[in-house]
Amino acid sequence: MNIHSLSRDKKLKVTKRSNNDKYNRILEAAVKVFSTLGFFQSTVSQIAKEAGVADGTIYLYFKNKEDILGNVFSYKTKQVFDQFREEVNKAERAKDKLLSLIKRHLEEFERDKNLANLYLVETYQKVRTAEDQIKEMSKMYLDIISEIVKLGQNEGTIRTDLDITLVKRFIIGAVHEVIFTWVRSANDYRLSFVAEELVELIIKGIGTCDKRKK
Repeated sequence: MNIHSLSRDKKLKVTKRSNNDKYNRILEAAVKVFSTLGFFQSTVSQIAKEAGVADGTIYLYFKNKEDILGNVFSYKTKQVFDQFREEVNKAERAKDKLLSLIKRHLEEFERDKNLANLYLVETYQKVRTAEDQIKEMSKMYLDIISEIVKLGQNEGTIRTDLDITLVKRFIIGAVHEVIFTWVRSANDYRLSFVAEELVELIIKGIGTCDKRKK
């Protein structure tokens, strides 16, 4: 068996699992348990109970608790992030693309507060259990932001004298802070409603300024 057949078999296995109702129920349950109790305090038994399956059923789909978390990011979270690209591609101008990205990001996390909390907590851990999967998600998101910034620079709507790495961190940091505040807030409000105001703030901070005569 060569490397190509191994890769194909792995993809088929993932597809088969992802189409399985119990697989998805376990992932949904894991997101809730990990978000509520924390990854290290959670147990496979608690996830099984939340999913409504026997403990042994978990091991038909996952090796251990770490494998469950890895699948949350490699399958469930990636599904969300793949939609960001689709949404951005619908717009033409840099500002509209940025609004599409941020609005869809906030909308998706607004639908699943546990997933939003889990993603933020795991992303900012010093030692990350799902390191490879989180890196992949982060790279995909930062690549989209980079494309938007470069487009804006070509349009003349975003300054060209800024370090693009710093700009990317500025944008993603602002988005994460808005989500973090919403997750921790005792007030009930629509997260996605702040998208337009946030984009205006970002663009005015990194946008070109009119030259005015003194």
